[in-house]
Amino acid sequence: MPTICDTHILLFWADDKTRLSAKAHAAIEQGGLACSDITLWEIAMLYSRGRINNYAGVTAASYIHDILLGLDVTVLPITPEIAELAQSELFIHGDPADRLIAATSLAYRASLITADEKLRAIPQLRCIW
Repeated sequence: MPTICDTHILLFWADDKTRLSAKAHAAIEQGGLACSDITLWEIAMLYSRGRINNYAGVTAASYIHDILLGLDVTVLPITPEIAELAQSELFIHGDPADRLIAATSLAYRASLITADEKLRAIPQLRCIW
């Protein structure tokens, strides 16, 4: 069973590991990581808006590939079941990407590494932070 990473967790790992909690860091070190495919879009969007430092002068795709390879992250597709679950009453979170990430975690019965307080408040989610 994978451990799902919220988008910001991958960014913290890539750009400033000190922003990770000790528990998050330990979970990442254990491996077996995955992310929802919506995470790739979120990173590309943040990159195009200049919200990610481009120290190396690489493309968004290269930046994303480096993270995925560096952490050996499996990218999980949004299935019809995940899409339906993301629209359920479980989620008070208004951000569609966060709803899909959390629904992916639930669908895979996996822990979710996240600093997001709204997601951590969902009783059905097993969150690591």
